[in-house]
Amino acid sequence: MSITYNEKLAAFIKADINDIPVTGKHDPFWQSLRSTGTELWLDTGDMTEAEANWTAEMTALTTNNTLLNNEIQKGIYDGFIPSALKLVSHLSAGEQVKEIAFIINARHGLRLAKKFGGLVSVELHTDTAYDIDAIVSYGLRYRELCPAQFIVKVPYTPQGLIGARLLRDKGVRINFTLEFSARQNALVTLVARPDYLNVFLGRIGAFIAENKIGDGSGAGENAVLSSQSWVTKLSAGNNWKTRQIAASLRSHNQLDLLAGTDVYTIPPKVAASGRKSLPGLFESKLGTRYEVPLNDDAAGLGIEKFWEVTESVVKLGRSLNAAVPSTGEELVKRAHEAGLGDMFPLMSSADNERIAAEGKIPVLASWKERIIKGEMAPDTLLTLAGLASFTADQRQLDDRILGIIG
Repeated sequence: MSITYNEKLAAFIKADINDIPVTGKHDPFWQSLRSTGTELWLDTGDMTEAEANWTAEMTALTTNNTLLNNEIQKGIYDGFIPSALKLVSHLSAGEQVKEIAFIINARHGLRLAKKFGGLVSVELHTDTAYDIDAIVSYGLRYRELCPAQFIVKVPYTPQGLIGARLLRDKGVRINFTLEFSARQNALVTLVARPDYLNVFLGRIGAFIAENKIGDGSGAGENAVLSSQSWVTKLSAGNNWKTRQIAASLRSHNQLDLLAGTDVYTIPPKVAASGRKSLPGLFESKLGTRYEVPLNDDAAGLGIEKFWEVTESVVKLGRSLNAAVPSTGEELVKRAHEAGLGDMFPLMSSADNERIAAEGKIPVLASWKERIIKGEMAPDTLLTLAGLASFTADQRQLDDRILGIIG
């Protein structure tokens, strides 16, 4: 029987992984946080950085396009790429780059899985974000490589919601990513049914502070805690359970402010800072809500949409769950018909270029008029900016591959 391309690729990706496993020691500080019900993941692809902070209380690592690009730019896979090219030489030039990026991502994920023994979140190429078939294809391939440890990250797009649901129905573990609000996650819970989903809370505070509509405190924390409540309620009693991740922690104080959240993805610098600066006596903060100082310039911007969930959102989620659309366009159409067009705004090429140019934290002045009109919302704006930022980092990674393979 001849060996298939995927079988050859899997053997190549898995070959000669010699990383020495790490045995984490127990730490009373992290034990206290774990006792509140919070699972602890490190948010890094850097082996050395992860090993310096890994303890027995930690159960997973998560990577993304940015973190993987950081590792690739160190040159650690430069010698590996030419060998990968031999396997993908039958593909077109553009597909070769995308396939090699998948190979490197999968191999690095396998190395993390072997070294630390926990779960590893692996991210899709950003070119797949609006392609349901590609999301499903690559998601299944990740699962086949490491079914016991890989969790596939799928981004918040209309196609991502559908693709994640198709993968989840096939038994693939999903970490749904790039959400910034409780209302987005209510929709995700009902439609995609992922194992995990996120609120990138650090960027919420940064958006408010950098655009000078408040000091940035409280908003991200409220979004996480509200989302946690909604996700728990909406997945209770179902044959799947979705767990909330507090992602993009910026300060070690957030380790305490959000204790009890299902999962933290913790950057190593935040973990080290918390271990040094906090007493390590954690109590659950579930049910807590924090003050969000805003000034008059925040009026009419819908900042409360980060943590408030309306009945119309839940109704849309249940409707989409009952009849999952076959295309992203159909999903967007149904959202607009439900009066929730600001969750999936219509974007021109100029709009997409502007949001990419502004970086992770959008410039409010560029979008304020559309927000006030109800065509856009702050949570959606951050999602679009986040995907654009990941796309830029993915392009850097792709360019390095292209520079090596010519």
